[in-house]
Amino acid sequence: MNFEEELQIYADLIVKHGANVQYGQDVYIAGELIHRDFIQLIVESAYEAGARVVTVDFLDHQHLRTRLLASKSDEFLSYIPAYVPFKAENLIPEKAASIRILGSEDPDSLSDMDPEKLNQYMLSFRKSLKKFYDEGIGHSKVQWTIAAAATPKWAEKVFPELNEAEAYEMLWKEILKMCRADQPDCLKLWKAHNDILHKRAKKLTKMKINSLHFKGPGTDLVVGLSSKAIFMGGGSMGPRGVEFEPNLPTEEVFTTPDCHKTEGHVQTTRPFLINGKMIRGLKLEFKNGEIVKFEADEGTETFKEYINSDAGANKLGEVALVGVDSPIYQSGRIYEEILFDENAACHIAVGFAYHFCIEGSADMSIDELHEVGCNNSHVHTDMMISSEEVNVMGVLSSGEEVQLINKGQWVDEFR
Repeated sequence: MNFEEELQIYADLIVKHGANVQYGQDVYIAGELIHRDFIQLIVESAYEAGARVVTVDFLDHQHLRTRLLASKSDEFLSYIPAYVPFKAENLIPEKAASIRILGSEDPDSLSDMDPEKLNQYMLSFRKSLKKFYDEGIGHSKVQWTIAAAATPKWAEKVFPELNEAEAYEMLWKEILKMCRADQPDCLKLWKAHNDILHKRAKKLTKMKINSLHFKGPGTDLVVGLSSKAIFMGGGSMGPRGVEFEPNLPTEEVFTTPDCHKTEGHVQTTRPFLINGKMIRGLKLEFKNGEIVKFEADEGTETFKEYINSDAGANKLGEVALVGVDSPIYQSGRIYEEILFDENAACHIAVGFAYHFCIEGSADMSIDELHEVGCNNSHVHTDMMISSEEVNVMGVLSSGEEVQLINKGQWVDEFR
């Protein structure tokens, strides 16, 4: 197949498998303006699938940069117009499909912004969308998917040894490969992959794991799980009774920790972005679930502002297991985009927890969720913590330890 054919397969994959758009369903798409042509393919595919209406919001980080630099009052940075949450929340009663296309035209556009001002805006923006994230995402009341499209400047960061044209071509090639869109039978391949993730998650849930113990260079971390934790992986069930794929690609199985029960220290194994700034060489120490100490080689102030965003920002809301046989890890690349980098290695996330990883969450109040350790926050960021030198043990309520990952690889029982 040529590039145009693979791109069409990818657009169809996002619509028919990712969001799984149904006849008569409303579809909302967001992405940067540089992705206009690719988003047009998605729009066409959505209408072909029977969408009632497709609405597109084109984003431009230069506009946000200008606001941060030129705003006449810092107080203005906290203002989010009412139509922003209204538009997102309207997707819930309509049981709509939401598609987000990542890939920044300029990955460094916000890297030199004042961390405090940037976090002030980002926190206000996330607060305004709390209902959408709690219900639409947290309770899967919309069919949502996140995918990515290449840009020249992003490609230069991933493939610095290549010229711009070669890097751009190579990044597209990698994206299509990781999403199996370079194969004509990609939907069949995704079904087989989802079966593996579902079986893995089901087996972990049945084990009734009390905590996960990560051990490796610079890492000795015990993450206590919620007593009602459910492991998830692959596709989720949407409000119309059909399955959708939240992330393209995905290699993880994940669950909700008890936000009061993380102990020990950990060092990240890959850099990651917070509010457009790279965090490198991060080391964390936890006590009673909270980050009590940290240091980083790069991005210290940004990380400090972030974990002080609210009361839950310095506690865990997610723990995920990923084997180093992941094609993303095997590529040997850092993609500087969390959609890919989180699927390269085991990771933890500070901030809000996914309610759907709690048994019976649909009938629980926020207070009841908090009682079982489900973290409540307006932020969420993944941090990768495994490599070929990290082992993961599942500690059962009996105290028995069962090996899950050995030197980065899933043990045979979970492959």
